[in-house]
Amino acid sequence: MNDTPGWASPGSAPSDGQEAGVPRPSEPVDGSGSAGIWSSTQPPAGQWSPPSNSGTGPGTPPPHPGWGVPPQGPGWGRPPAAAKPGVIPLRPLGVGEILDGAVSTMRAHWRTVLGIALAVSVIAQLADLLVQRYLLPEPPSIDRNATGSEALRQATDSLRSSLLNTAPSLLISMLATIFTTAVLTVVISRSVLGRPVTLSDAWAEARPRLFPLLGLTLLLTLMAAAIMTAGILPGFLIGDTAGVGLAFIGLLAAGGVLLWLLVRFCLASPALMLERQSITASMRRSAKLVRGAWWRTFGILALTSLLTVIVTLVIGIPFGLIAMAVDDGGLSSLLTEGATSFGWPFLIVSAIGDVVVATIIYPLSAGVTALLYVDQRIRREALDLDLARAAGLPGYDNRS
Repeated sequence: MNDTPGWASPGSAPSDGQEAGVPRPSEPVDGSGSAGIWSSTQPPAGQWSPPSNSGTGPGTPPPHPGWGVPPQGPGWGRPPAAAKPGVIPLRPLGVGEILDGAVSTMRAHWRTVLGIALAVSVIAQLADLLVQRYLLPEPPSIDRNATGSEALRQATDSLRSSLLNTAPSLLISMLATIFTTAVLTVVISRSVLGRPVTLSDAWAEARPRLFPLLGLTLLLTLMAAAIMTAGILPGFLIGDTAGVGLAFIGLLAAGGVLLWLLVRFCLASPALMLERQSITASMRRSAKLVRGAWWRTFGILALTSLLTVIVTLVIGIPFGLIAMAVDDGGLSSLLTEGATSFGWPFLIVSAIGDVVVATIIYPLSAGVTALLYVDQRIRREALDLDLARAAGLPGYDNRS
């Protein structure tokens, strides 16, 4: 068993039908030691009667102490509590326990977790700020009175400009997510065992897996782009009203397929990090773990996304209002000309709000994904036994 047992080699549950070691009842034995010989002086059938209740009534104790009295004391009538060496109990987890485990990791290792998330989000927002200010072209002006082909041309130019302006931000966000996911997955794997972890330890363990994780993310991104393109391209090629309707139907179909695949492969990143799997092997591993639990996995991920949206709105709206207040020139330009030309005050205040949001969202998302992976392995492969041995809990041997 290595330092992170159960990660590199998946555990296994007992095979169906195996009952080795279960004692079987033996035949009755008489005084001579021979089996299968019953006494000849058996009571007649139908002559047994329950103990008499004469002389007893409600509240009268039974004739022998302990008879008819349910066992008392702690532990009777309920299974023993699961061991909890770290942030989660070592048993199948509920939705609330997964979310609580992610938050508990942030509290238990707040210096490491918040240090990683804050540093990455600051660097990412600074890079995004400089790109928006100096590298991106100005958005095209739109004539609200344009009609016909001119209106279509302006709409096409506006869409192309929006995609071009969004692409750098998406790329920077993807790189930041990859880095934080890699390091925070290591932190969470240690917190499950109740072990301390420093930033240098987490970085040393996560660094060799950064490029495979980048490859996995790019592969999933290309897969998503190919599916969406295949869904809407036929409608655009046809054109006219029928083409628009076909493109809309294709968009819905492609979105459904993409959602199914993203949930199916959502556990590929922790499998790649913790089991040292290759890109394709981690995707197969995720598909195996999610099989039969797609709706449950989807519900947990949807709930996590809802929480991140709420956090973004609660924190982002006040910062957005402050940014508008300190840079009213950009707001007036948006209302009069239909184009934005926000200055440094707006960009800086908005970036600060984005840093605060990212510092909270990165650990929450990474924690839920990693703990969902642990939960599925506990349910399917009895990983809790390996984790209990690794944590050094009493009552568990140290055999691998």
